[in-house]
Amino acid sequence: MKVINIHKRIIYQAKDNIWQLFEKLATREDQIWPYKKWPAIRLNNELKVGSKGGHGPIRYTVLKKSFEEGVVFKFTGPKGFDGTHEFRIDELSKMKVEVSHTIKMNTSGWDTYYWLFVIRWIHDALIEDAFDNLENQFLAEKKATTYNAWVKCIRLFKPKKGTYQKIAVIEER
Repeated sequence: MKVINIHKRIIYQAKDNIWQLFEKLATREDQIWPYKKWPAIRLNNELKVGSKGGHGPIRYTVLKKSFEEGVVFKFTGPKGFDGTHEFRIDELSKMKVEVSHTIKMNTSGWDTYYWLFVIRWIHDALIEDAFDNLENQFLAEKKATTYNAWVKCIRLFKPKKGTYQKIAVIEER
């Protein structure tokens, strides 16, 4: 199945300020990723081209990283996810940017159902939480995404704390 999933957010800040926060993605200073609510993003060599890692059961490699083009990741798992996901920061004016996250992939086998019934829903919530974290760096009145009933249901069955990190370590060997 062909999947194109796009999230966008307008943020009233200079592109440089937003890019500085993206530079810290997957580091101890990360202020974007919603690791308090979702599996942490982990990369074996921080956010650099060639770094491998992922979050939860989703695995990827960093393909590109540049101020002009953003950050592009290539899926390496699950096996039925073939494609990329990327973060972009497009400058609309000196103090206004559009931040986007786009998945372009084809799914196959059982992973099509995994996408349709589980991953798509929690992915959408996770990205909105990440965009909230990003935008909240510059707001006095903080934003917080509310989850729909399906996301709340899926989150009831999340693995015990530490399970995602164990999966990542096993796959990295």
